[in-house]
Amino acid sequence: MAGMRGHFLLSAAVLALAANRAPAEVVDSASNGFVVRITVNIKAAPDEVYRRIVHNVGDWWNSEHTFSHDSHNLTIEEKATGCFCEKLPNNGGVRHMEVIYLAPGKALILSGALGPLHSIAATGNMTFDLSPADGGTTLVVSYAVHGYLKAGMNTWAAPVDGVLVEQITRLKNYIERGNQAAK
Repeated sequence: MAGMRGHFLLSAAVLALAANRAPAEVVDSASNGFVVRITVNIKAAPDEVYRRIVHNVGDWWNSEHTFSHDSHNLTIEEKATGCFCEKLPNNGGVRHMEVIYLAPGKALILSGALGPLHSIAATGNMTFDLSPADGGTTLVVSYAVHGYLKAGMNTWAAPVDGVLVEQITRLKNYIERGNQAAK
């Protein structure tokens, strides 16, 4: 349990630092939940963007935002009820989210909680909407989260937004430049 507490504290610190980045958009925020939305244009076809989201999550997701500290332990099963899961040492694991809708090249919806949101009994739906745009794809990622937290769920809106902005920026860079950390 001490390891979980340490991971939670580390994750909270990382989320607090991420809050200093410019947020994409906190669409709504209240004591019982929030919605964040990130919109990016990616210079690749929607089918390619979708494929990279699902099949290459370990190549673009930041390892600092995993329990194992290695993003290559992440997988997304491409099927309804599929798992966005993470392998941990000694046959351990984390079920971050579940695939509840997939339309290859068009949309992906995941349901569940990411990282430290597990420990505060929060859940949500994350939607990846892909549409053709000039020379590529417009990707809109929305994460609607609800739950109970004495301080109010709205206190997590900006930090979660910051982490998701980082992940989607890494995805864009990975697809366009082959390097998730490219500026």
